[in-house]
Amino acid sequence: MKKLESSLTNMVLALTSVAVIMGGILAYVNHLTEGPINDQKAKALADGIKNVMGVSDIKVAKTDTVRQNDAKGKEMTFIIYQTQDAQGTDLGAAVESTTGGFGGDLKVLVGFDPDGKILGYTLLEQAETPGLGAKADKWFQKGEKGDIIGKVPDEPLTVSKDGGQVDAITASTITSRAFLLAVNNAYNAYKATPSTDAETGASQQVK
Repeated sequence: MKKLESSLTNMVLALTSVAVIMGGILAYVNHLTEGPINDQKAKALADGIKNVMGVSDIKVAKTDTVRQNDAKGKEMTFIIYQTQDAQGTDLGAAVESTTGGFGGDLKVLVGFDPDGKILGYTLLEQAETPGLGAKADKWFQKGEKGDIIGKVPDEPLTVSKDGGQVDAITASTITSRAFLLAVNNAYNAYKATPSTDAETGASQQVK
């Protein structure tokens, strides 16, 4: 068999072939893992809704997508999961809200009762510094230093350094501001959304 001559054309053909083969392999692997990854995300969301609403037997009666502009005119998207208990009583909503933290996007799920009181929260995504900004998952929980549970953000929640009543995470003021902004934005989006009593929708049991 004649050996291929070393030339630019042959090198390009070889590299192209390798790229096509690798692309096919990656696409196949992505196809295999896409389902399990989506299932894992769905379970994490369902568990998060139960957690922030403080109820285990709960269903999502209606899902809304709300778009609002921030102070700089940037459009923000919120997903609002209107919830009910097994008897169909309105429990409020869990709201997905994303802001930019110190290390990247900070996605928060916040639970509100029908009056807008914060029932709980959980971090769905965060890229904050371990040991500092990453403490946001615990710092603002009930009984902790920055406790926001039970508050109604009619007046925006702010850190004490900015004249507010919430203690910032030690050495992580940027993350604390980003977190509270996500909570404030979630509240505003929730208050702008009709309750489940106003509109009917397909119910989805949270498993």
